[in-house]
Amino acid sequence: MSTVFLVKFLGLFAGVVARTILPWLRKVKEGKVRGFSRRYVYSALASLALGLILALTIFPEFEAGMVGEGLEAYARLFCLAFGFGFGWNALVNEGGAWAVRPAGEGRPKSSA
Repeated sequence: MSTVFLVKFLGLFAGVVARTILPWLRKVKEGKVRGFSRRYVYSALASLALGLILALTIFPEFEAGMVGEGLEAYARLFCLAFGFGFGWNALVNEGGAWAVRPAGEGRPKSSA
């Protein structure tokens, strides 16, 4: 494994984890939840898998990833991958929220 791949993966992973943990911590602070729901883990895993596939497809041809040399180039690449993971997880979460129907919606109403 190359260093560039590891930096991309760690940035993407950190972005997905941050996007998963921050809303949960806010809800814990507000007293809305007590435990960590499996739903958070499932959305994070889906985001990580899809984000990794897209990142590895897009980043090799995205020249802004490795501008310069040394530590600065790796820091830029990490930040770019972090933003990509954070944003991708937000898209997956929003898509899941739109896909889930409210409990009463979708069933025909009775005439009684």
